[in-house]
Amino acid sequence: MADAQPQVIAVKRIGRTLILTLDRPTHRNALDSATMRGLQVWLEKAERDQDVACVLLAGAPPGFCAGSDLKELALLDPGGMAGHEAETAAVVRRIAWLSKPVIAAVEGFALGGGFILAVSCDVVVTGRDARWRLPEVANGWLPPWGLGALLARVGPARARLLVWGAEQIDGAEAHRLGVADFLAEPGQAETRALAVADALAALPSSAVASTKRFFEPFAAADGERLDVAASRAFVQDCTSPAAQATFARFGARL
Repeated sequence: MADAQPQVIAVKRIGRTLILTLDRPTHRNALDSATMRGLQVWLEKAERDQDVACVLLAGAPPGFCAGSDLKELALLDPGGMAGHEAETAAVVRRIAWLSKPVIAAVEGFALGGGFILAVSCDVVVTGRDARWRLPEVANGWLPPWGLGALLARVGPARARLLVWGAEQIDGAEAHRLGVADFLAEPGQAETRALAVADALAALPSSAVASTKRFFEPFAAADGERLDVAASRAFVQDCTSPAAQATFARFGARL
């Protein structure tokens, strides 16, 4: 797999924290294939680098991530869409298996796949005014991956309500519900996340890793099976009139 492309993942290091920034601002940092390939490459590099203790995942302004790139998805048939999203799911599930903590710093918005990517991280810091929403059901389909991570954070009843996405929530409400772990003032999420990373980096790395391994079955319980089940529902949903109307707006070939 090729190295990350600088135009989609910006990389810098502060102390022992590797900062990966989704860098497609003109596409609201939507998750296309190149972004996911880049994220996979850099997560694996961080895992191998003994000088990296934590990974911080952020998004270039105007926000963290608007979700899957529907323009890219719309070029595929439903089966192709499912395959595309399965590849994304595999990269995101890898976060739980890394020995090093991954911290999401959310400013602006975390929508759809961006919401799920954030909650799949070990620690979530949100700006107070950040917008959080899962719009997939309104678009006509079940989110095809990552729902296990949401379940682990908020439980089934609250997860179901959030997946329905009837209401957008802000960062303060995300923190209250347990979607996010730390609340920061607007524009300060990355600074707060760096402080959390520094605190974790100061701990014995072997104990940090063993703690993550111990809790992995609870934090990412049955993630692969749940992703497969959600993907099946997604494929079926993509044949509905509501979903076809959504994808048609992006030039779908359905």
